[in-house]
Amino acid sequence: MNNNTNSHDDQFHDDGGQDQKGIPKKRYMPLLLINYTCLFVGSVSSSLLSKYYFNHKGSSKWVSTWVQSAGFPLLFFPIFLPYYLLKCTQRKPFTRFTPRILSLSMFIGLMLGLNNFLFSWGNSNLPVSTSALLLSSQLVFNLILSVIIVKQKITFMNLNCVILLTLSSVLLALGPAHDRPRDPTRSNYFIGFMATIGAGFLFALYLPIMEMIYKKVYCYAMVMEMQLVMEVSATVLASVGMAWDGGFAEMKRESREVFDKGEWVYWATVMTNVVTWQLCFMGTAGTVFLTCSLTGGICMTALLGMNVLGGAVVYSEEFGGVKAVSTVMCAWGFCSYVYGMYVNKMKKQVEDHKQINQVVEMDQAQSQSQSEVVTPPSTANHIVLAMESEQITN
Repeated sequence: MNNNTNSHDDQFHDDGGQDQKGIPKKRYMPLLLINYTCLFVGSVSSSLLSKYYFNHKGSSKWVSTWVQSAGFPLLFFPIFLPYYLLKCTQRKPFTRFTPRILSLSMFIGLMLGLNNFLFSWGNSNLPVSTSALLLSSQLVFNLILSVIIVKQKITFMNLNCVILLTLSSVLLALGPAHDRPRDPTRSNYFIGFMATIGAGFLFALYLPIMEMIYKKVYCYAMVMEMQLVMEVSATVLASVGMAWDGGFAEMKRESREVFDKGEWVYWATVMTNVVTWQLCFMGTAGTVFLTCSLTGGICMTALLGMNVLGGAVVYSEEFGGVKAVSTVMCAWGFCSYVYGMYVNKMKKQVEDHKQINQVVEMDQAQSQSQSEVVTPPSTANHIVLAMESEQITN
């Protein structure tokens, strides 16, 4: 990304060439698959665990917000182990981590903390399948904001995907009333609905902003360092909210007196959720860095279908005709986008092949012209030498 960097990415030494991210080509795909796996496992399991917490009388929105970022110590492993223990990189952690990058990371972390709170608020008042499908609206915002912020090109496949996912969310909003939880009132259901939409918007804003910032980042390790600062900022925001609202004392009381599965299950649920949420955000950050913000949003949307099925299977939530149609439309939109990506990739390969052929032809023509220019002087030299030999003979 930065051509002026001497070590560009010293953590990766490879003779097989590097891509535009400074990552050797043979390591790019495994790293991308690792991030996809983290995103998949983290997204599905964290959504189900959050709903498990609320289903068994856990009620603190601040606790649910706090666990989404409190797993930041897990980032110490990918940041510090490669340099200090594994000795597989020459780049010291936080090298070239400028004050500007620090301030941007802190600001985005606070925005991420607000997004976490809105998500928890919506998830506490909605079935996990409903909240998951509502979050598909983030792709609509993601496409629009990506066009504005990172100049993403709009194609037919993009628009088709956006329209289908928008209709999917509208169908869900107009669904039957018996889809709503028993305990929350109609007003709470509406608040949860709007909070989930707000969370989708903030997350959609987060993705293209991060893509724009990542253009100034020259290695994957710095992405994890930025993620650490963001998660710390989000945790500070959640901790302040918990302290102001008595959340820490409520957490102790909730584990002993309220949670109907017992204290040990309560803490196991909370700590496991901490880990899964951190996997989700690590995978998201890595995916955006290695691909683009729109692809990250597409992957999140694809996982929503898994969350819907998970909510129906694990918690026996009703999966009627409206949700079935919404899920099909969501899958249809995703598949159309994937097909569009495939077509664009094939076109790019054809164009690259043509460019390579043109370069080869130009080189051949240039070498041929140079040989034609070199030949006459060589012939003239032979004539001069022949004339000189004749003079000597005479």
